[in-house]
Amino acid sequence: MRPRKPAAEQNQDDLFRSRLDAIIDPRHRLVRLARAINWSVFDEAFEPLYDDKTGAPGLPTRLMVGLHMIKHMDGISDELVCARFLDSPYVQHFCGEVFFQHELTLDRSSMTNWRKRIGAEALEALLAESLAAAVREGALTRRHMERITIDTTVQEKNVAHPTDTRLTLTALQALVRLANQKGIKLRQTYARTAKWAALRAGRLLQRGRHKAGLREIKWLKTRLGRVIRDIERKIADNAALQDVFAVPLGRAETIRTQKAGGPNRLYSFHAPEVECIAKGKAHKRYEFGVKVSVAVTNALAPGGLFVLGSMAVPGNPYDGHTLAKQLHQTARITGVIAERSYVDQGYKGHDAPDKDKVFITRQKHGLTPTIKRELKRRSAVEPVIGHLKEDGHMGRCFLKCPEGDAVNTVLAAVGHNLRLLARWLSLFIAWIRLWNAHNNQCSGTLTA
Repeated sequence: MRPRKPAAEQNQDDLFRSRLDAIIDPRHRLVRLARAINWSVFDEAFEPLYDDKTGAPGLPTRLMVGLHMIKHMDGISDELVCARFLDSPYVQHFCGEVFFQHELTLDRSSMTNWRKRIGAEALEALLAESLAAAVREGALTRRHMERITIDTTVQEKNVAHPTDTRLTLTALQALVRLANQKGIKLRQTYARTAKWAALRAGRLLQRGRHKAGLREIKWLKTRLGRVIRDIERKIADNAALQDVFAVPLGRAETIRTQKAGGPNRLYSFHAPEVECIAKGKAHKRYEFGVKVSVAVTNALAPGGLFVLGSMAVPGNPYDGHTLAKQLHQTARITGVIAERSYVDQGYKGHDAPDKDKVFITRQKHGLTPTIKRELKRRSAVEPVIGHLKEDGHMGRCFLKCPEGDAVNTVLAAVGHNLRLLARWLSLFIAWIRLWNAHNNQCSGTLTA
């Protein structure tokens, strides 16, 4: 059912609960940020995603949106943001509470279920509102959104480095564990010997004994094949178990038969969407996750470099083939069509509809002094990506499935914009105080 509406704010005090406006500092960054955001936008955007007839009433939209904003602003987990809700009256005020709450009104899994229900496309409303709030507060202007810089990066998945030894051992253990859960008794599980074989393979390869290490890996794959065939024999007459084991057996067989450098390799047993992406970095040749396209303001706005668009592009496409999608998303979120877009040389041969508005690094023709100056600022997108990874959750995605990658990409951009907006509000208020103090001092001097 549709989310519960928050209770109307009461003027009288509660004997057993404290009003938040009586115990918080109105100058706190979360209080200022809460005043800057138009929370009714989210009710209108997410209302069509709920059903009026089935299920229990959903949690308040402002509560869920506020928790996700704080999570990605501070780069913390679902568990920590739920714990902070109980500890901090400022977080409760930011999430729309009137009285201080001593008990959590939701379960941690509610955040996961809410993200699945809303989806990445609808969550772009949070990114749009973070930019709209920045415009209302003077931290960003429409002119800054007309000239943008676009680049791609890799959002790594929370997976271990995919060596053949680790993948084979993980597939073997996963099949044995699932067989035990379903009551299937295997001829042999190799629980002890497979683990020691993986350890020996790692030691031999590290010492330079390549052939001996490959023999241990071959031994592991042989045992994995035995477990696969044993399970297939045991479930041959049970259609229900065949449906349960269809996906795990398929992944295990892929891991057993795949070759180094071959097509359609599997880099994670539990996350098959992980891709191997090479970005030409000297310190990290390959990254395992999904490619992400990021669009930021080219000129430095009063509040900083805001993220205007962020999207996951699965399939490891060529950078130039992601430009049209990124420009479309940026226009959809901001409501502004970019007049100039600045990209690096990886976008040569791009698919943008208006090629005259796209300028590539080291381009020589068709440049005015203003465009040359703005093109030199293209590299400013790199530190923004660094903040998205270090301060937010784009550095390592803990959400499942390709949908989780897309959701995490959008929310990481929301967290970055809100951090900039919160800092701008603090600096703006501090400047007003300093200006008032200066005026009072000058008026006092004149009076004397």
